[in-house]
Amino acid sequence: MMRDVDDHHGLPQFPGRDPQDMLEATLASRPDGDLWLFGYGSLIWNPEVVHEEVRPARVWGWRRTLRMWSRINRGTEQAPGLVFALMSGGSCSGIALRVPQHCAERELRQLWKREMPRAVYDPRWLRTRTPHGVVQALAFTLHPDSPSYTGELDDQQLIEILRNCRGRYGTTLEYVARTARALRAIGIRDAEIERIMALVDQHQLA
Repeated sequence: MMRDVDDHHGLPQFPGRDPQDMLEATLASRPDGDLWLFGYGSLIWNPEVVHEEVRPARVWGWRRTLRMWSRINRGTEQAPGLVFALMSGGSCSGIALRVPQHCAERELRQLWKREMPRAVYDPRWLRTRTPHGVVQALAFTLHPDSPSYTGELDDQQLIEILRNCRGRYGTTLEYVARTARALRAIGIRDAEIERIMALVDQHQLA
């Protein structure tokens, strides 16, 4: 039985905030058949999962936002970087990746090591619209009560983070720029990302 499909209110009911517990709960709630993943950031340009199909996709009731601290992948404890997250409100265009059923659990376990080294996201099964119908796709969302939520950042704070922050997978700036390029390549113009990239150009950060 699926849990938390299109649930915009409160945190998912996982047995704890331990990443392994959350993985097991997510696997237990997985819809039958192939695994679908909703990509809105690095999953677009670096999925690192075996998949057999990619579709344009959109979710309603959630928006892509650069309002999540990254203390491992794109920053450190001393100088946190930023990554994108899905937060409640609006809509978001991205991709849906189809992972074949026979390797779905293995691939999700591998993806978990990258996306959930700490229990920072709230994974949810979301109703995801594609040109070939609606699928239930796993998406990594962020609750505003999370300590990983940055709150509002002014442009000066954003510029300093883009200029200085680096984690195990590279800089926040590289991450944002690659996402911008990947979205443009599939015909998506995200207004907030384009605004951030204009700041990058204005301050000669690249």
